[in-house]
Amino acid sequence: MQTEGRAWRFADNLDTDGIIPARYLNTSDPQELAAHCMEDADPGFASGVAPGDVVVAGANCGCGSSREHAPIALKAAGVGAVIAPTFARIFFRNAFNIGLPILECPEAVAGIEAGDRVRVDFDRGTIQNLTTGREYAARPIPPFMRKIIECGGLINYVRERLEGGSIT
Repeated sequence: MQTEGRAWRFADNLDTDGIIPARYLNTSDPQELAAHCMEDADPGFASGVAPGDVVVAGANCGCGSSREHAPIALKAAGVGAVIAPTFARIFFRNAFNIGLPILECPEAVAGIEAGDRVRVDFDRGTIQNLTTGREYAARPIPPFMRKIIECGGLINYVRERLEGGSIT
């Protein structure tokens, strides 16, 4: 499982309000949220992001309120992965619950600039900066969590397991 795309850079403490401003929380429609994703942090993000692009953020990414809208907006916008040195605990859980892959890798964050081409291999835990040729090692996403991502989130994962008879 991998993604490849352009890097979008954001600073430390990118909070959930920076990802999806609170004024748009009156909807849970993923496409509507995607249309306003990062609106205050980078007004050109929603119109410029392409499927597979990678958000590279500073430490404590996803801090703030515990809203699921933030990872939903990123995923619906086409973001293929988020890389940061650290994530806020609730954002980390919400991202996996909705099927948005995230990786912690301070070295990659330090070595990737806005606009660089990036390839992420979730099985191996590698992040390649295709622009500079550098490769970084992150902790691979465990198989169980990769399966949740592949299913599109926790609800779909459980549904699949129930339909397959592997959860009683």
